[in-house]
Amino acid sequence: MQGDIPVIEFPAAAVATWGSALVFLNVLIARLGVPIPAVPLLLFAGVAIVDHRLSFWHVLAAAVLGAMIGDGVWFTAGRVLGRRLIHGLARLSVTVEKRVRKARALFVRFGPGIVAASKFVPGLAIITPPLMGTTRVRPLIFFAWDALGVTAWATFWLLGGALFERHLRMFIVEVRRHGWTAIDVLVVLALLYLLYRLVLRWRLQPPLALAQVSPEHVEAMLRPALPPVILDARPEPVRQHEPYRLPRVRAVEANSLGEVDEVERNTVVYCVCPDHETARTLSRQMRDKGFKRVRAVKGGLDAWERRGYAVEPVPPERGRRREAPDDVSFEDGPTCQITLRGIA
Repeated sequence: MQGDIPVIEFPAAAVATWGSALVFLNVLIARLGVPIPAVPLLLFAGVAIVDHRLSFWHVLAAAVLGAMIGDGVWFTAGRVLGRRLIHGLARLSVTVEKRVRKARALFVRFGPGIVAASKFVPGLAIITPPLMGTTRVRPLIFFAWDALGVTAWATFWLLGGALFERHLRMFIVEVRRHGWTAIDVLVVLALLYLLYRLVLRWRLQPPLALAQVSPEHVEAMLRPALPPVILDARPEPVRQHEPYRLPRVRAVEANSLGEVDEVERNTVVYCVCPDHETARTLSRQMRDKGFKRVRAVKGGLDAWERRGYAVEPVPPERGRRREAPDDVSFEDGPTCQITLRGIA
């Protein structure tokens, strides 16, 4: 009978002894950023729970502990390294850039509650903990929301495995007819997931991008009588709350470049962009307007400040939007921070 067929080909004693440990290790590695899925093993663990080969509470505790340790590592890294870590992650690929922007926008709007909700959103579960580490959210608040989120996430998939136990057994029966095992299925799923991530990263890398130039080169070019034009393409909320900016910089919106129509077409234009996608958008729009020499300042304002080059204070804000009740700040040390508004 199909109901008597074990899903994973190990003795019951071995499953009972090592099943929870395997779930813990799988979830921990996945939370640390290794591109392997944790859901398939949770589904199979749900089936083993129905068979009374595993304890629901033991498996749930293992999954929650593994997830919270992984998230805690990222949160601590964000607290120690600040925006440098977020910028480094954003430079990995366009997909990571988009996740960073999405997580930041959700946090500004909804506050630290997104830590729990992000567990069910692919991609955000990894990027949210380090982003929270760069804020003034207290560790106790972060781990409370994190515990709530990972508990709900693990429970959902364990109960899903128990609910669809019959279908999973039928799937395993079909797999065994072809000489495979459940372990083979898990390995293949992990490889397919890795391949999917690689293909997605390759497809989202457009060929058009801004050439980069070092801050030293830009600083040297600012000395002559006719310096180049520097555009600040960072989002307006970021610009509003930065204490400093590059000298003689022009603020522009990436989707509206009307402010640069009067710039001479033979002027070298540099931009400070928050991510590669904005740099590509700005590059395309500037070249459509006839500009040929467009470059991105490598490392942006952070790299400029680290080298000790001159900055000027940001003028008083005009038309500041209405603020939400509580302050939440993205920090990178005592002298440079971006304050964003959110519900804490």
